Amino acid sequence: MSDSISTCYDSVVFFLEKPESLKRLSCQLEQFGYKSFISTNFEEVLEFHEGSPPAALVTDMGLFERDPGVMQKISELRERYSLSLFFISDSGDFSTRLCAIRAGGDYFFTIPLDLTELIDTLDRVTGKKEHSPYRVLVVDDEEKMALYHSLVLQKSGMETLIITNPEKIFSSLVEFRPDLILMDMYMPMCTGVELARLIRQMKAYHSIPIVYLSAERDLNKQLEAMKTGGDDFLTKPVEPEHLVSSVTTRAKRMRTLRMLMERDSMTGLLNHRRLKEELDIVVSRYGREEKEFSFVMIDLDHFKSVNDRFGHASGDTVIVSLTRLLQQRLRKSDIVGRYGGEEFGIILYNTDGHTAKDIIDSIREGFSRIIFSKEETDFTVTFSAGIASFPVYQNTGSLISHADNALYRAKKLGRNRVILAQAGEY
Repeated sequence: MSDSISTCYDSVVFFLEKPESLKRLSCQLEQFGYKSFISTNFEEVLEFHEGSPPAALVTDMGLFERDPGVMQKISELRERYSLSLFFISDSGDFSTRLCAIRAGGDYFFTIPLDLTELIDTLDRVTGKKEHSPYRVLVVDDEEKMALYHSLVLQKSGMETLIITNPEKIFSSLVEFRPDLILMDMYMPMCTGVELARLIRQMKAYHSIPIVYLSAERDLNKQLEAMKTGGDDFLTKPVEPEHLVSSVTTRAKRMRTLRMLMERDSMTGLLNHRRLKEELDIVVSRYGREEKEFSFVMIDLDHFKSVNDRFGHASGDTVIVSLTRLLQQRLRKSDIVGRYGGEEFGIILYNTDGHTAKDIIDSIREGFSRIIFSKEETDFTVTFSAGIASFPVYQNTGSLISHADNALYRAKKLGRNRVILAQAGEY
């Protein structure tokens, strides 16, 4: 396995008057990559900061209301370390929230704390939920010009792929999956308009933005090009700022549209269709490159009983919590999808089956230690997993079926375990 998978911890400090009720939270936060420090003594908080400035400081409104002078100390601390301030309170009424705002609070939570919401907020504060760079496919037969535009976009933080031969458009669209195509109008093999029409004939690319780049200044020809598949027209030479602005605006819109079409609305993970498409792509690419990867299927154990006993809202919380844990424990390059209901599918790049088993087993153990609450009743949930690796199984259908069979065996053997499919089985 070429890339290591590890948990990088950020710290969260809790400065509370009565910390006992939140001590259990430390174990919960650790599963999501956060080390917590809980204290009633502000000097201890200062001492902790000197060693390792935390991502956030959490304090309760009751403490502030009884000792307004403490806010001066907290304000000085915030200025020194630029940390985010979270207020918690038993009451979530208007006056309490307004008081928190006036005290400089960035975020407000009511007790009992919603773990999923807290983790989601911490992820945003610490940058764990980073957006991947926009991907731009640059199509231009003039290599120097293509390289120039590509470098301009890369300098603004985008990823680019250059193709000078239009015949490579199909493989580039499938494997690079651009958010936008930046295309020259006039090329020897075919015109940009012809290539745009060809792309629009493929259902999967009806909506992908196509921005033409050309020295063409005839407005009628520009408008005609826009009618036949183009979304924008930039006249060469184009100012770098104008190029970046135009590409960013349209790529952002495309990313949003793609998110709505390809992502599960509750978890934000790839939906069933897109996950299978990604699996098709990686099978094709890794087959050519003779690399290995693993496909994992996860299913929550006894999930129907969670919904029946605690309600569907609690069931949704469990699903979202597992989603967050998977996103944090796995690499950004790995693919996680919601296969359906309480099932998840994962593609672990450059990972053999035995390594994948160790990784998923570690996540399984961490998830089993997360405590959920509903009306003062605590409960835990476990999951089972099945794994099939490539090239032991060499096509999408075989990977899915063997991972599913391994998952079935994990359930049959008592659940809360991970099974790796072996060559020669079934």
